[in-house]
Amino acid sequence: MAIKLPSNLQGILWSVNIDNFDFKKNKDYVIHQVLAYGSWEHLFWLVNKYGLKEIKDTFVQIPAKDYTERTFNFTQKVLLNIPDNAVDKRFYVKTFPRIIR
Repeated sequence: MAIKLPSNLQGILWSVNIDNFDFKKNKDYVIHQVLAYGSWEHLFWLVNKYGLKEIKDTFVQIPAKDYTERTFNFTQKVLLNIPDNAVDKRFYVKTFPRIIR
C-alpha cells in the first residue's frame, strides 16, 4: 500500500506531484528537499517516516547541491550532528562552483 504524503509537502517537493509519488523510491530527493526547505513540522514528519539514521546516511552518502551555506551548516551541525570531516560542503552548497568528479 502506498503511503500518501501530507499535502503541505507539495510546496517543498515542487518538481513532483505528491499524489502519485513514491516517497520510498525517491527518499534522497525527499530528504534533501525537506532538510533544505522544510519547516519544523516537515522535519518532524521526515524523522518519523525515515528515522534519523536513514536521514544522516542519505545526507552523507548522496549529496545534493540544494543548500544555502547557512542551511547546510545548520543541517550538518545542529540537526544531524555530522562532523566536518564527514562531508564536503562544496557538494551541498549552491554558491560553490560545481565539482566534476
